[in-house]
Amino acid sequence: MTTRRHLLALGCTLAIPSAALAQAGTYPKPGATLRYIVPFPPGGLTDIMARMVGQNLTTRWKVNVVVDNRPGGGGLIGADAVAKAVPDGQTLLAVTMTHAVNATLYRGKAKYDFEKDLKPVALLAGSPILVVVPATSAIRELKDLVAAAEAGKLNAGSSGNGTPPHLTLALFNDLTKSKVQHVPYRGGAPSMTDLIGGQLDVIFSNFPESIAHVKAGKLRALAIASSQRHAELPNVPTTAEAGMAQLAVENWTGVMVPGRTPDAIVQKLGDEVVQIMGLPDMEEKARAQGFRVDARGPKEFAAFVRGEVQRWGSVIESAGIRPD
Repeated sequence: MTTRRHLLALGCTLAIPSAALAQAGTYPKPGATLRYIVPFPPGGLTDIMARMVGQNLTTRWKVNVVVDNRPGGGGLIGADAVAKAVPDGQTLLAVTMTHAVNATLYRGKAKYDFEKDLKPVALLAGSPILVVVPATSAIRELKDLVAAAEAGKLNAGSSGNGTPPHLTLALFNDLTKSKVQHVPYRGGAPSMTDLIGGQLDVIFSNFPESIAHVKAGKLRALAIASSQRHAELPNVPTTAEAGMAQLAVENWTGVMVPGRTPDAIVQKLGDEVVQIMGLPDMEEKARAQGFRVDARGPKEFAAFVRGEVQRWGSVIESAGIRPD
């Protein structure tokens, strides 16, 4: 009797992954339409990366990938739409560092639970933060910035409250035990204008927003908050090389799906996306947009996301950051 129960239990256990694998085997059906929701306006870096991935999925899987821009709420509106979508692998979310930040920043206020209602599929790439000052500044190296910050004489612009530049500033303040004054702007462009004009002392900038100004000689790059130097600025040291290894921040982007999507489907989609990101032309296109390809599948990406939520949650609480 006991043996029979064990066999029945084993049969049920084996039936679950078999059913899931059968589901994944028919996913996606040729000609199916996959909706790829980008929670930001068209033309931005997240949108460009999503469209590149979508084009490759269209070609490789013979499906229709429709990019659906749902801007608003700091990425919350688009994420909420995916969290509530049918969990069949046909609705994708372009997710960024902002969403990991929002898990703490909007805790109890968002209409979805980031860690329960969305499931990680793949990390695509990261765009590093660049520490920049006006070209006329007396600050020439990262150690000079630290000294000036400790003297309490600096302000720093950002593209808005709770954005990656703001959070990197908060991390810098925490690491140096200084109080560089935060000056939020509505977007990266106006903050860059004031930095070039000398109204600001420093910006921990999104790479694509400042690279052209650095190359034009209007800004000086002190360090890049990445694990390696960037090919576009080979003479600019990493923050680790400049003595601040903990100041490592990349504004990453990845793919997520509704939280109840079967794991077998998530794995199949994740494997495909990782392969796409490894294509030579994709790496070249990503670099042209300021990204560093860092493709990781579902399990690795899930661990990465958990780490990001914890890391930025700690920074937000320590700095007392609140949403606008």
